[in-house]
Amino acid sequence: MNDTATFPEPAAAPQSGGATGKLIGLVVVVVALAAAFRFLPLAETLSGFLEYVQGLGVWGPVLLAAAYVAATVLMAPGLILTLGAGYVFGVVLGTITVSIGSVLGATAAFLVGRYATRDFVQGLAAKNPRFAAIDSAVAEQGWKIVLLTRLSPLFPFNVLNYLYGATRVSLRDYFLASWIGMLPGTVLYVYFGAVAGDLTKLLAGEFEGGAGKQALLYVGLAATVVVTVFVTRIATKALGESTALKEPNEDTPD
Repeated sequence: MNDTATFPEPAAAPQSGGATGKLIGLVVVVVALAAAFRFLPLAETLSGFLEYVQGLGVWGPVLLAAAYVAATVLMAPGLILTLGAGYVFGVVLGTITVSIGSVLGATAAFLVGRYATRDFVQGLAAKNPRFAAIDSAVAEQGWKIVLLTRLSPLFPFNVLNYLYGATRVSLRDYFLASWIGMLPGTVLYVYFGAVAGDLTKLLAGEFEGGAGKQALLYVGLAATVVVTVFVTRIATKALGESTALKEPNEDTPD
C-alpha cells in the first residue's frame, strides 16, 4: 500500500500533447495574422496613427514604442513604423524610440515562443541527436548567432523572435545581441524616414536608400555567410562530442 510510487509518472505524458497543442495554436494565430496584414489597408491606418502620435508631445514616443512591441508580437511588418518614427521624431529620438520598442517586442515574442514551443523542441531533441546538437550549439554560442542573424536582413525578424524562444539561448544573450545587432538597420531606416518629404510615399515604401542601403545589404550578406558557416561548424562539433561521450558508456562492462 505504501509502496505505490507510480503517481508522478502519468504527469509526464500530457506534456508532449500539451506542447504540440500550444505549437499548433501558435501556428494558427501566425497564419491568421499574416492573412489579416496582407489584406487590411495598413498604409491608411498607419498614416492616421502617425499623425495622431505626432500631436501627443512627450507621450508620442511612448505610444509608438508600445505600438512597436504589439506589432512585433503580432508579426506585423515593423519597417513602416521605423520609417514613420524617423519622419515624426527625427533621427535621434526616432532611433531611441524604435530601438526600445523593437527589442522589447522581440523579447516578448521570444518569451511567447519559449512558453509555447520549448517542450515540443525538447521532445525532438530527445529523439534526434543532430537536432539536440544544434540546440546545444545555440545554447553555448547563442549571442554570436543572434547577433549575426540580426545584422542580416535576409533572416526574417518576426519569425526569428519566436524561433529563438524555442532554443536554449539565454534571455540575457538574446536581449543584448538583438539590441546591438538591430541598431545599424534601425539607425539607417529611421534616417530614411527623417529625410523623407512625403508621408504617403514613405508609407508606400517609395524611398531612396542610396549608398547606406547598399552598405547595409552587403553587411547583411556577409553576416548571412558567416552565420551559416558558424552554425554548421559548432553544430558538427557538438554532435561529434555528444557521440564521443556515448561510445565509452556503451562499451563499459558491468
